[in-house]
Amino acid sequence: YDGKCVFCRIARREEPGTALLPCEDEDLVCFRDIKPGAPHHYLVVPVKHMGNCKTLKSEHIPLVKRMMEVGKAVLQKNNFSDLNDVRMGFHWPPFCSIAHLHLHVLAPASQLGFLSRIYYRINSYWFIT
Repeated sequence: YDGKCVFCRIARREEPGTALLPCEDEDLVCFRDIKPGAPHHYLVVPVKHMGNCKTLKSEHIPLVKRMMEVGKAVLQKNNFSDLNDVRMGFHWPPFCSIAHLHLHVLAPASQLGFLSRIYYRINSYWFIT
């Protein structure tokens, strides 16, 4: 836990302005992005503080898969069912604003605005899927 990290505080329910969405994985939390890039834009965050995506190693593959599954489940619970029109990924440092691992879940990807198509571009220099 890092008390200076806003995502750690959100995960511990210490940020009353951020509503957590139902999540069936006790090691993860999910909430809406404060600057949505799509009609559905959620962040899936480990409860335990982890660095950005550059700290991921092969042993973290199950965690990332669980993060993706939570993202898909939240989309479905929010009446979005076309899982072929979803973009998920991480911002690559130094382009991530919060140094706590968080997966962006955006849908429908086909409705990303002009800036969001740049900001969340598949496997770009700053965003990896």
